Amino acid sequence: MKFTVVGSGAMGLRYGVLLQDAGNEVDFVDPWEPHVEKMREQGGVYVSRDHEAKHLVPVNVFYPEEYQGEPDCYIFFTKQMQLADVLARCAHFFKPNQYAFTCMNGMGHVEKLLQYFKPEKLIAGTALVATVLNGPGDVDFIGARGAGTMNLANYTEKPDEFTHQLVAELDKAQFNPNLTTNFRGTLMAKVVFNSVVNTLCTMFEMTMGEYAAYEGADEMSRQLIDEAYDACERDGVKMINSRQEELDSVNYVSKVANPLHYPSMYQDMHNYRRTEVDYINGYLVKMGRKHGYEAKTHAFLTHEVHLAELQKQKEKQK
Repeated sequence: MKFTVVGSGAMGLRYGVLLQDAGNEVDFVDPWEPHVEKMREQGGVYVSRDHEAKHLVPVNVFYPEEYQGEPDCYIFFTKQMQLADVLARCAHFFKPNQYAFTCMNGMGHVEKLLQYFKPEKLIAGTALVATVLNGPGDVDFIGARGAGTMNLANYTEKPDEFTHQLVAELDKAQFNPNLTTNFRGTLMAKVVFNSVVNTLCTMFEMTMGEYAAYEGADEMSRQLIDEAYDACERDGVKMINSRQEELDSVNYVSKVANPLHYPSMYQDMHNYRRTEVDYINGYLVKMGRKHGYEAKTHAFLTHEVHLAELQKQKEKQK
């Protein structure tokens, strides 16, 4: 199968490199000039796993404006606030027969992708794997190979032959895919997960394991999960996990799978970039308000993250 990864940062590289290792043809498209130029200069991307065994993996990388490939499927991994611009820059090479697949954090991307791809060609999911982009052309896969899990679903909730082929390739690449027929419930499970772990670890500058080790972590997690589920249920979302299963997922990933990991929101904050909090906690707040429900803790956390962003920008200017 031929893939083109659009947005070749930490997660885009992880998916693309491992699918390439599994025997697929993969191209990479990215708009960040230092990243593209560094990979071209060194002949690929340097890949480590848990900060060890660093080695060069050859990749074909392009800017959006110059790409002319014709893959079977695009894999999108941009930040939510960058997606609209990247899609506009890539629109010249999209074809009606091509599929779009994404496991981006937060919500807001589905509507943007549907402007370019037919509903029956859109597959989206969630990935419980940790990856860090150390810098241009240098990525670190966190966790043992095959340790992560992921869920995915068709937008139409009707899996076709291509979907099953995609799942087979993801399985060969050891992403442990689980195909569901619950589109919104599948995506919202990761939004709720991130609304707890990403946001709290970012605010208190701690790893996932450090958060989960705090004696009051379960109480904090439950409060956020309950508010999130209350908002989702009012909007008609049938969640794939129970509230207890969502808490169990937070604890397993934080304590067992990736205890030493700083989530992506922390990495954005630490590197003076805008976070995706509006597409995670903020999205849950807006969902609830559509139905007269106030997810007050999520609203408070959204404001806290924005305040922290303002302070980081002041720090950057010093």
